[in-house]
Amino acid sequence: MKYIKTILFDLDGTLLPMDQEAFIGAYLKELGLKGTAMGYDSQKLVKVVMQGAGLMIGNDGTMTNENRFWEMFLGIFGGDVQEHIAWFEEFYRNEFSKVKAAVQPTPLAYEIIQSLKNKGYELVLATNPIFPKVATYERMRWAGISTDDFSLITTYENSSYAKPNLGYYREILTTIGAEPDNCLMIGNDVQEDLVAAELGLRVYLVTDDLINANGDDITTFTQGNRENLLDFALQLPDLF
Repeated sequence: MKYIKTILFDLDGTLLPMDQEAFIGAYLKELGLKGTAMGYDSQKLVKVVMQGAGLMIGNDGTMTNENRFWEMFLGIFGGDVQEHIAWFEEFYRNEFSKVKAAVQPTPLAYEIIQSLKNKGYELVLATNPIFPKVATYERMRWAGISTDDFSLITTYENSSYAKPNLGYYREILTTIGAEPDNCLMIGNDVQEDLVAAELGLRVYLVTDDLINANGDDITTFTQGNRENLLDFALQLPDLF
């Protein structure tokens, strides 16, 4: 078995503790309020954003998730795409910060990342790329982790697949030039994160905020809570 050189991390529910339903609810509430203030039909806006998320999750690699989203959005709302993008960026830089109340950051995230960085591992933030960079970087800030510590952060701008599509993981491997058996994927969602094992990546299931929508048997996977994950990280060999 080859040794691990690259470690992929999920963000939401893994490095950033959260109840996913509470987070989505708070996000859509703030988005709707901002939309109303800016002249959008709030119910229509929320519905279209959720529809867009579904399209990005089903994306087939023929265009970026960003283009997939805006193609659909403009087909419904029309108008100037740059004006819509500017409005969303304004939302993510301002009102989106209120959604932080729905998450529970932990200092363990910083400790885990720093321990691995100091050991010489390449780190990838493999968060489902259905958000723009500005929203992803903001959630990283909530989690207390730096964008500088990651060689790649997947966002809707740089991805043309999404979890749980294996194309998402293939795209990451191609981008960073890594072999699957040199990689470890760490996440809390059985269906979205552990699917990486099908490509030959090793996986670690974070059991805090565990999501197992299909009730799959997880007994054979390496797993533990965030404190266990820190211990696991500290026990990995130095690469320097």
